[in-house]
Amino acid sequence: MEKERHPPESALEGEPELDRALRPNSLEEFTGQGSLVANLKITIQAARERGEPLDHLLFCGPPGLGKTTLAWLLAREMESEIFVTSGPALASPKDLVGTLTRLGRGDILFVDEIHRLPRSVEEFLYSAMEDHAIDITIDQGPSARCLRLSLQPFTLVGATTREGMLAAPFRSRFGMVERLTPYPVHDLVSILHRASQSLGIGLAEEAATELAMRSRGTPRIALRLLRRIRDRAQVSGETRINLPRAQEGLQALGIDGFGLERLDRELLEALITRGGGPVGLKTLAAAIGENVETIETVYEPFLLRLGFLSRTPRGRVATQRAYKHLGKPFPDSLRTLFSTEDESPQEEFEF
Repeated sequence: MEKERHPPESALEGEPELDRALRPNSLEEFTGQGSLVANLKITIQAARERGEPLDHLLFCGPPGLGKTTLAWLLAREMESEIFVTSGPALASPKDLVGTLTRLGRGDILFVDEIHRLPRSVEEFLYSAMEDHAIDITIDQGPSARCLRLSLQPFTLVGATTREGMLAAPFRSRFGMVERLTPYPVHDLVSILHRASQSLGIGLAEEAATELAMRSRGTPRIALRLLRRIRDRAQVSGETRINLPRAQEGLQALGIDGFGLERLDRELLEALITRGGGPVGLKTLAAAIGENVETIETVYEPFLLRLGFLSRTPRGRVATQRAYKHLGKPFPDSLRTLFSTEDESPQEEFEF
């Protein structure tokens, strides 16, 4: 369990120093998620005026959209300490006792992947969140007794990519539930320009737009692509990334015009070679050598959003758009299932 006094001198253990440097230092510097950030600013101001901790807060949304970054910024804005852990690291209630009793007034406990908490830990947190107390059972059998420990008022901030996996009683105890959505191209362009300044390399506007359009609406992916293109420019002795350099680098990385990577295309190819579907998820996982959860949480949501994939009661089906993108003839057997409309890559990425 890691804690930090803000403003922090270091971030998550094992996080590359470069990634920390690319993070915004305040909510004012945070780009995108406008209504969410506005809500947070109001909540923070109101809590500080009352001298109270923030209400418990749950961030939901796909990976890479800034849930962890927002948790750290909340601690910075509230001038409080943040204790960082994750759902898989908390196997039982005893793993939380020491942390909860060390929390000071207004401190933040950030739990990443909070949907992976065991039910026993969720239930253990109920009284901590509502009553600022926890019950600990001492000894066993006839001599067992329950000891109640008081806690300082604190803020639990959870981040999840699978909101539906949270138990309803647990979810209802969060005073704020905010959902992060994929970023539009213009927000990603702003993030890339800010990052390029931190990286010490120039970035042409058209190159930033090209990177943004192929980043799945996700800042984490946009920054990863920028770093890889920066490497190629540096090796070539260039101090500025232009459009040809960006396109050449993206092609070398296997990122196409829609932002599809090799495994995305392999998944669609696996569907098409089986007549377009329906194909079960386990069959697809075996065909491309990935596990079911990775396909369901990482690859499938983006393909669904682009309209390349469709879910049916019998399995996954490749759409006409997927056939067109891969240059394959669309079978007549599937033609009645989907409309014939298609859109350009740029239109697809204007989320």
